[in-house]
Amino acid sequence: MLTARQGLTALLTLCLALLVAPALPAAAAGAGPAAVSAHRPVVFVHGYNADPGVWGSLRADLRADGYADSELFSFGYDTHQSVNEVLSGRLAAYVEDVRRQTGADRVDLVAHSFGSLVTRWYVKFGGGGATVGHWVSLAGPNHGTSTAWACALWDQACRDMTAGSYVVSNLNSGDETPGAAKYATFWSNCDETINPDSSVPLAGAVNTPVGCLKHNDLLGDDPTSAGVRAFLRS
Repeated sequence: MLTARQGLTALLTLCLALLVAPALPAAAAGAGPAAVSAHRPVVFVHGYNADPGVWGSLRADLRADGYADSELFSFGYDTHQSVNEVLSGRLAAYVEDVRRQTGADRVDLVAHSFGSLVTRWYVKFGGGGATVGHWVSLAGPNHGTSTAWACALWDQACRDMTAGSYVVSNLNSGDETPGAAKYATFWSNCDETINPDSSVPLAGAVNTPVGCLKHNDLLGDDPTSAGVRAFLRS
């Protein structure tokens, strides 16, 4: 039996040991594995003479749906360069960086206007067939637009947007929606920039008319946003 002095000494030793013991790491304490992202990353690609700021409304809607900022990315680029020679390659590098950051095997692409050609070239010819889950075009000149002739003489991107251009012809040769990705387009019958309006829809895509909206109004239109978000969930 311990004497009173021995009992007090043992108690003090135990208290000291508890004070200096290192804390267990969270994982060892039963925190479990790190949470896996609930959503595939979304990469937004703006249109001609625009910038990533155009996506504010749709980004906010996706955040309200539960997306984290770390799942939403905006590709910014010089819109006066060639789709096939420059821009699709830069987009490919950007997507690879997003995949490294997030650990995702695929991303979803949402493009407006000219960005539709950049993203389509990446999917069809730039390796994106293996890395894209959903592809969305808002008011894209997918079969060319006559309004691009206004700047085609001095601007390569405008030449790429004309009907019959090297870019448009190659994108629409054979399968317009190749690979395993799901495709959707949203188009307006009052679009002042895309002429004809029928340029936007693609064979093999979910093609949704949005009514009488101006070209840039699709970016902030609530029903269009709801349609895009529903498609990304499909």
